[in-house]
Amino acid sequence: MYTLPNLLTMGRIVMIPLIVALLFFPSDLFRWIALLLYTVACVTDYYDGKLAREMKLVSPFGRFLDPIADKLLVAAVIVMLVANRDISDLALLPAMVILCREILVSGLREYLAELRVPMPVSHLAKWKTTVQMIAFGVLIVGPALPQLFLSEIGIALLWVAAILTLVTGYDYLLRGLRHMRAEEK
Repeated sequence: MYTLPNLLTMGRIVMIPLIVALLFFPSDLFRWIALLLYTVACVTDYYDGKLAREMKLVSPFGRFLDPIADKLLVAAVIVMLVANRDISDLALLPAMVILCREILVSGLREYLAELRVPMPVSHLAKWKTTVQMIAFGVLIVGPALPQLFLSEIGIALLWVAAILTLVTGYDYLLRGLRHMRAEEK
């Protein structure tokens, strides 16, 4: 349980309330600190799995906790960006698509885990995650630098992430439905 990859995942979960607290207060300095913590969380998301595989420390606890940490981070950041109106109006649509896909994939993974069917992450899903992480990071700090139009860039990236989210979510759903149909027979 206390392997380096698992500690990185747990650290990511500990950072979530700090990021939320920093985004709760309207301060450019707090936004920069939130971006720093968010960036660290994103980097640990990459390295916890990589280290677990390379060091042969993949564990049931890590396989359980890592996707939860990912979903908590995404949900918390979306909620705070919406609460601060960094995501508003039409941009709520891609945020909802991303949030709903996270729930859908979690449910599918849980169902397929009961059948002992793995659902590996596709390459496109990794790209989706990368674009999504960048979009959220840009949106976190965007209001601190309005002259650079970062908020607008962040919203554009959010739409790109949502399109990738729809494609990868559809792919996961089809795979899940295939296994459901096979189980019914």
